[in-house]
Order: sequence, then structure tokens, then C-alpha cells
Amino acid sequence: MIRTGTIAEVVALSQAIPEFIDPHGAEVYRERLLSVPHLILVAEQDDKPVGFKVGYEREGAFYSWMGGVLPGYRRLGIAQKLAKNQENWAKSQGYTTILFKTRNHHKGMLIFGLQNGFNIVGFKERESVEVHRILLRKSL
Repeated sequence: MIRTGTIAEVVALSQAIPEFIDPHGAEVYRERLLSVPHLILVAEQDDKPVGFKVGYEREGAFYSWMGGVLPGYRRLGIAQKLAKNQENWAKSQGYTTILFKTRNHHKGMLIFGLQNGFNIVGFKERESVEVHRILLRKSL
């Protein structure tokens, strides 16, 4: 089941996702979300939160900012359902573009984006190759 979630829920989930090093706390979420249109989604399985997706309006587009699925619940289509739900919401709100950034070492996220119709539209070098940023965009 996919439902609207809370900042507290996504902070707790992000702390259980091993790929997130020093995940954002509630204050960072509040700073990013509270003054702009946003969506917080939580995926549940057996009444347990197992994944999330958070996005907000950024420069006229919908920016898919953070998301993840707990390791024991991957490869079950949960990320796909979260992404589809987010895209449908964004489209219903009048957005025509959705975008996200990923780091070079998050290969699974890059592949996920490409398989779901996103195109690479930018690249930002960082202090090491592993953390270079890749910007992806999809028309809705």
C-alpha cells in the first residue's frame, strides 16, 4: 500500500537504508518542504513502513529528492510503485517535468531512472568520481 507519509516516518526509514551515509534529519526535511508544494509517500507491507519517496517543487518542475526501500523489501516492485504514484500526483498537480539527481556510486538508482523513461541531462563533478552528481529528467 502507498500512502501519504510524515517527515518523522521518512527520517526513520532513511536511517535504516545502508546506502544513506549520514541521512538528513527532520530539520533538513522541514527546511526543504514546508514553503513549497511537496509530496511525502510511504510504502507499507504488512502494516510496516518499508519504503518512501519525497519530492517538492523546484524551479517550476517536480524534484524527486529522496527515496529508498529497506533492503529486505527490494526487488518486489515497491520503488516502482512509489515512483509511479509520485509521477501521477505530480502530473495531476500540473507539473510537466520531473527530475532527480543521483550520485555516481548509486548505480541502481541510475539504472532505475533510465529504465523508467528518464534522460541524463546534466553532470556535476565533485571531490571524487564516486560522488559525482548525475541529473536526470522526464517529461510527464
